[in-house]
Formats: sequence, C-alpha cells, structure tokens
Amino acid sequence: MTTSGLMRFTLHFMPLVEIWKKTPDQLRGKVINQVLVFAGDGKLKDGNHTSEEFREYLAHVSSNELSAYAMQCLESPFQDSGLALQDIVNQIGKRLGFKIENGRYRGTAGEIGFDGLWHTENGVTILVEVKTTDAYRLSLDTAADYRKELIKETRLSEDKSSILYVVGREDTGGLEAQVRGSRYAWDIRIISVEALLRLLRIKEETENQQTLHRIREILTPQEFTRVDGIIDLVFTATKDAKPDEEIPEAEPQEDKKKGKKFTPVNFRAACVDRLQKHFKETLVKQSPALHATPDGSMGVYVAISREFGSGAQTGYWFAFHPSQKSQLETYKTAWVTFGCGSERDILKIPFSEFSTWLATFNQTVTEEKAYWHVHISQDNGNWEITPKSGNKKISVTKYLLKG
Repeated sequence: MTTSGLMRFTLHFMPLVEIWKKTPDQLRGKVINQVLVFAGDGKLKDGNHTSEEFREYLAHVSSNELSAYAMQCLESPFQDSGLALQDIVNQIGKRLGFKIENGRYRGTAGEIGFDGLWHTENGVTILVEVKTTDAYRLSLDTAADYRKELIKETRLSEDKSSILYVVGREDTGGLEAQVRGSRYAWDIRIISVEALLRLLRIKEETENQQTLHRIREILTPQEFTRVDGIIDLVFTATKDAKPDEEIPEAEPQEDKKKGKKFTPVNFRAACVDRLQKHFKETLVKQSPALHATPDGSMGVYVAISREFGSGAQTGYWFAFHPSQKSQLETYKTAWVTFGCGSERDILKIPFSEFSTWLATFNQTVTEEKAYWHVHISQDNGNWEITPKSGNKKISVTKYLLKG
C-alpha cells in the first residue's frame, strides 16, 4: 500500500474531530458531503456514530466554514443535505448563546419530531423547524402539535415558548403569508439561513452583552407596532461590528499628547492559532477577543497590542472591559492572554489570578464605556504590568508562552 493510500485508510478509522485536529488540511476545501464520508459510515441517522461525530466536528469549525457548508446543502443538495443543514442550524443556535437540544432527523412513532429546541437562561424555549425551501405549502399544524406535546410533557411552557422556521432561501413571502393568515400568527417566526448566519457574524464582532440578548430576543415573536427593539439592535450592531484593526485596544497618553497617529494591528488570528497548538484544543470565536473550547469548559481572552518604544525597553497597552470579565467568570477554566507586538510574544495568565489585580489598575469610566488599562512593559527579557500610582509593579515573566 502506498503512503497516501495508508493515510486514507488510517483517516477512515479516525474520528472526524481527530482528523480535524491532527491533519486539518485533509478536510479544508472539501465540500460537506465529502466531509461526511469521514464520519462513521457516512450516513446520518438518529443516534448513530455518524451524527455524533458530525455534530462534534461542526462545534470545532469556524463560522465561515459553517456558512460554506450551509450554502452547499442548499445549492448542491445531496441525499442527507437536509439532515446536515439541520445540524448546522442547531450549531449556529448554540453559538448565538442558546442551550441546544438536537431533534430527530426522521419522525418515528412515540417520539416528538422537532428539529431542535433552543433554550435561553431565563426559561424561554424556541422550537426550531429547518426547511430547505418554502416552495411548497407547509403544514403549520405539525410544528404546532410538536409544541403542544412538549407543553403536555412539561418540557416547555406555553407562555415562554414559540416556533421558529429556518428556511433555506431569503424569499419567504409565501410562507410569511401562510403564517399571517393562520391561527399561529403570534406563535411563529421565520428567518432565512443566510439571515441567521448574519446574526452570528454580528454576535462574533461585538463585546456588548445587550446586543447578544437583543439578537436572541429578535428570534421570538415580537409586537412590532413599536420598533424600538429592532432599532436598538441595528444601532448597537452597527456601532460594535467594526474590524478589530480599526479600534485601538488602548493608546499611551504620551502618544496622544504628541499627536501620534494610531497604527492599527491585527495579528489576533495568529495568536489564536498558536494558543490552539499550546492548549491542544480548538478555540471557537465567541466575540472579537473571547474564544472558547467547543464544550464550553474553557474560555480564553485574546488581546493584542502593537509595540511602543524601541530598543531594550518596550511597552504594550491593552483595555480590559467589565463585560469581558463577566464572560470569563462563566467558564470553569479561564485565561487572559496578551499578544505583545506579534504572536511570538504571548503572556498567558490564569484569569483567577489576573482578576485579583484589577483593583490596582487605572480605569477609564465614561457614559459610553468603561475599561481597565493594562500596561505591559518589557526590559531586557523581564516582563511587568505597571499598575496605578502607589502599587508595586507585577512581574509576569513566568507567564510568557514557551515554544
């Protein structure tokens, strides 16, 4: 057997996520039905290894890859494309902050056949139905009956539950008219797959927790006589969703006084790549700076700063926000990392220790924002954080990432 043949043979018996972690190039560039070949027996069935491997794999890939896979299911359908799209949509829901309960691929006697249940922390549940097209008239009674059965089983409550149709194409006029003319008009909402993906992109580019709440709320039935909620979402998303390199994390006061122009940098992706290799874990983007393992057990804050100064003495300036602190507090294990000048110099500090230092840092508080100043300096290989006046400098050399 040739070397390439041996590799293909080995990969076939390796779990899909392990292939992704060890030899990601084997999967990059492959369309979704080709990826499925590497999962179990390649056929999606309720409760089988293929579905387990495929769902775990989707939790590891980037939102760009999720988007590409979704479009492939819609534009180049194959035998299990509708089932694969169902898993992709549920993964999008998970990344939007819902607790996901995967539904069944196929209906069976004695089982409630919903595609997914999306739960929020305040007890609201969305029953999700995924449709590749609305070209044919749908039976709204089917999803409504699923909801009634779940209410009867006390798995959701009538006053805190609704139905969301996620449809493959953006032209949903026929389905919208069908819903408006039905008795379920106040219980059902509709969104296209592309619009759902746009919400995910907005979520990944904001640190504003209120924006995340508004995104989740907009997927539930709303009374739209007053449109303040939609306007607020559009406004905050437009303000927040800017490229990282356009927003300085912080800027030294001396440079502001001298009128120096801020030079944007963006090597965050390179830092994340290095951290993934260090942790031997996939880090999935949650917001511009926050990344997390697919199982949600570990959160990693990844900040970057250009270099200030020259020669043996250099400095780096960062801003750490209360919202980022609140997010990191939700993880069992959390790290604060600082990319200093490039991905070559990364400080990796346990959040449990870093949080105890915050009281000693300078802080900016305005009506619009609040953040702590994190000033890191390096002098001949010695790394320190400079707190506000009257506090001793904090040595952080031991936290410099090795290898």
